[in-house]
This record gives sequence, structure tokens and C-alpha cells, in this order.
Amino acid sequence: MKKINLIFALNREMTIKEILNSREHRPWEMPTEKWKYYQEWNNAIFLHWQVDYRELRALVPTDLEIDLFDGKAWVSLVAFTMEKIRPRILPAFPPISNFDEINVRTYVKNGKKTGVYFLSIEGGNRVSCKVARTLSKLPYRYSKMKRGRGLFRSVNKLYNDKMKIAYEIGHELKEKTDLDRWLTERYALFQDTKTSINEFEIHHVEWPVYELEKIELEIEYVRFGEFLKTFPDRMHYSTGVQVIAWDKKKSE
Repeated sequence: MKKINLIFALNREMTIKEILNSREHRPWEMPTEKWKYYQEWNNAIFLHWQVDYRELRALVPTDLEIDLFDGKAWVSLVAFTMEKIRPRILPAFPPISNFDEINVRTYVKNGKKTGVYFLSIEGGNRVSCKVARTLSKLPYRYSKMKRGRGLFRSVNKLYNDKMKIAYEIGHELKEKTDLDRWLTERYALFQDTKTSINEFEIHHVEWPVYELEKIELEIEYVRFGEFLKTFPDRMHYSTGVQVIAWDKKKSE
């Protein structure tokens, strides 16, 4: 754990200029507009499942094409700690800027860009969820969360959702597979509202990725049927990334 924390400390020392100048791994050019938000996605747990395309298609807006890897559709649960989120011109305010988050996402295409689509997005701070919904129009909802060393718990009685992940962190992946990168390296988010599909562009350095070991899971998201009930087909852990985000815009 000490080694991992040291690596993360080194990652966090990057300046915004250094992050923006690290772009060789991006699948398309950086936006030309000024970025709007800074944030950190820290200590991230990635759990990935292959799922039935037809069942997934029913949950994704028809305006978005489902992105496939070798003909297979995937859904991922990502649990992490959001920290230092702030607008470009303001400092972070920890009571709102720092909170635990869980999203259940799939992978989509919109025109020439690939990205993610949130099937669910939860935050562990009521005020942060309200602020995020207002500013981003993303469907944040509050869930009671508790995080400790090697443990992440969440419960939402309104939706009958609950999750418990107990884990140990293994070795760093020195050589990522194409699937590893496909599941983690995404630089756009597409999300529907009542009137349009909104597009969000982001940028960060490539995720540092580690193995997960001795993992114990209890996951129940009733409305997703069988998607998350089996043991994941792929798992990752990351110390985190510093993220630059642009304002939402209506997708063309």
C-alpha cells in the first residue's frame, strides 16, 4: 500500500499545463474551448461484465450506438472518491467538492466519438448531488456510502440498491491489453435529458491500473436484472487521475 500511495502522490503533482500537454493517448484532438472544471477521481474500483446486447439496448437511448468490443457489449460499475472538484476560476470547497461516487455505465458511440453512458450515478453527499444535478444535468442521486481501507459500501433504500466491495490491491499492470484500455480510457460522456443528448469532453493522463485480489462482492441493483449478479469478467483498481472537463454541449 505504501508503494501505491507514493505513486499516487507523484501523479497528483502534475500541473494542469502538464496534464493538457499529455495527449498522445487521446483518440481525438483536444477541444479548442477553455476547460471549465478540475476534479480528481481517486482510488477507483472498476468491475466489468459482458452483457446481453438486446437487454442493454433497451436501457440506452436510441440516438446512441452501443460500442462493442469483439462483438460483445459491456457494463461496468465504477466506485471511486471524487475530490477537489471545482470550476476553473474558483478553489475547491471540501464539504461539496469531496464525496464518494458510484456509477454504472456502458460504452457508446455518437458519430465519430466513443464514450460512456451512465445507467446510474450516485453520490455519497446530498448537497454535492444537488449541486451536480443543477450544474451538469447528470442524473445524480444520493446514496448512503461508507468507505474504508479495502472496503466500499453503499445502500439506497428508495431504489433497493446495495453494494459491498471488500478487496486487496495487487500488482500494477505493466502491459495493458486492448480490452483494458477500451474499458478504462474514455474521453467523452453522453447523457440524455428530456430534450437532447448532452456531450461532455474530458481529459486526463492514462489511468495507472492495478490488479484486484481477494475480492468479495455483494451487489444488488434490481432494475438491471442479471447484469451485475455474476462475478465480474474483468476487474481493475486505479490510484486515480486528475481530470480536466469541458462544459456540456448538445450533441450534434
